[in-house]
Amino acid sequence: MQLVHTPQHTQLSLFEAFMAQPLAPILKETVEAPWCAEPEAFSELSLRGAAGSCLSLLAPILRELSEEQDARWLTLIAPPASLTQAWLRDAGLNRERILLLQPRGAQSAQQLTCEALRLGRSHTVVSWLNPLNANAKQQLISAARTGDAQSLNIRLG
Repeated sequence: MQLVHTPQHTQLSLFEAFMAQPLAPILKETVEAPWCAEPEAFSELSLRGAAGSCLSLLAPILRELSEEQDARWLTLIAPPASLTQAWLRDAGLNRERILLLQPRGAQSAQQLTCEALRLGRSHTVVSWLNPLNANAKQQLISAARTGDAQSLNIRLG
């Protein structure tokens, strides 16, 4: 005796099942939407570990930024003490295109960063602001947009 089972429902392939879902039109719109080439005004990078290891990870990013075709400065606001002129040289950064700034008097690193961004003389302003609340982040974004610059905050953990 042989039992033959005939399925009641036909099974769709995974692709057919996925494409039959209401998500398919959304995916199509997303794929066909134009790519926004405009860079973000604010980025943040979180680095954890020994200072030397963090600087090793940061070196290629800063090197690339120091070689930007934009004629404006790469500005570093209140970098950690381990980020010295000697380190910049040894890491292969173009030191002729970098400004190292420290806040003076009652001025905070946040205020100096906003001022450097707003002035627009730097293509990128790198800061080491910890912690950075939503209001401070919004100030950096606004200042970066005013100066047509980018703000990069480095959080060391």
